Amino acid sequence: MSVALSVPLQANAQEITLNSTSDATMSITGDLVSFTDGVYTINTNFGMINVRGSNFECIGAACPDVNASTEVSVVTGPIVWDVSLWGSRRAFTEHVEKLAELVDQKTGGQLTLNLSYGGLAPSRENLDGIAAGDFEMAQICAGYHPDKNPAITVLELPFLGVTSQEQELAVSQSVYNHPAVVADMARWNATILMPTPQPQYNILGVGSPPTSLAAFETMTIRATGGTGAAVEALGAVSVNLPAPQVNEALTRGEINAVAFAPHAHMSFNTVENAVWWTANLNPGTANCPIIVNSDALERLPASSRIALLSSVDDALDHFINNYNDTTMSAWEETLAERQIIQLTMGADILDAISNEVAGPTARAWIAEKNVLGLPSQELYDLVSETLRRN
Repeated sequence: MSVALSVPLQANAQEITLNSTSDATMSITGDLVSFTDGVYTINTNFGMINVRGSNFECIGAACPDVNASTEVSVVTGPIVWDVSLWGSRRAFTEHVEKLAELVDQKTGGQLTLNLSYGGLAPSRENLDGIAAGDFEMAQICAGYHPDKNPAITVLELPFLGVTSQEQELAVSQSVYNHPAVVADMARWNATILMPTPQPQYNILGVGSPPTSLAAFETMTIRATGGTGAAVEALGAVSVNLPAPQVNEALTRGEINAVAFAPHAHMSFNTVENAVWWTANLNPGTANCPIIVNSDALERLPASSRIALLSSVDDALDHFINNYNDTTMSAWEETLAERQIIQLTMGADILDAISNEVAGPTARAWIAEKNVLGLPSQELYDLVSETLRRN
């Protein structure tokens, strides 16, 4: 009787298949966690499985070179990973906070995630820091440096049709799993560990609230990625500023409004002088994955690596639950307490903006990234297909 075990693809998947060499009756498919002393550790939907390599043939791009004369040295003893974040602890980083807690519990302190909010690198230099090995884990945003991570910028296109954080999680994981994205991040010695499934951005502004599309034509709005394209379709000028600098620019009058998710408006104090908020524009969001240095991940002992990877799903569940409950409750209270005017745009205006922005922006993105050698149409279609399934 043949036996087959499998695991769904994940954002950090390194899928292999092990076929038994003695009688060809067993086939095990899953994510390679480690290969140490001739033993494969594989993450399957039945849990972790240890398999003696001498009895199996490994198939897949992630298969180790069993005949290699050199091996990656595995770090032993208590390990501390530095994690580069920015700002302060907030809804945007709750999955990393939860991950650190779970890893510490599972390893008994043998692996510690040392979270640093701005002490290791500026937000726009986290990808470079990972490549240089300055720290082991970091949060990045695709829109901060689109030329450095072009493959994942598909997730920042405007009006993709994402309506929930669960959908944002699903499309991000699908795209991260694509071989072109894996290769794109490998240029930086980076592996994507998990997404940051934010809700859709909306615009908060100072001064008189816009009562017509023409009112946006006099505005300068902080917006990144596809949200910037939506802002420009409204007739405004979009600027790309790091989040910690936004409130000062708003206070000085250098910008009139800012596109953020609710947590960021509260965390970076843009609500201090806010007058109005577009409650239902929902043009898109920033895609800000958690990445790790690939060499550091490979050097982890099997037990620590398993603890890290097996904690991702629980960390993401915590992120979404915390956002839907704690963050959104606080946001509704903030809007009420500060008497911020909520602008609800009519369906005709929303449709006009979406039609003007979504198609042309997507076609331009596909053409530009195709020139770079990326399977851009395939990546874009993957987003659409994932949304249809979710």
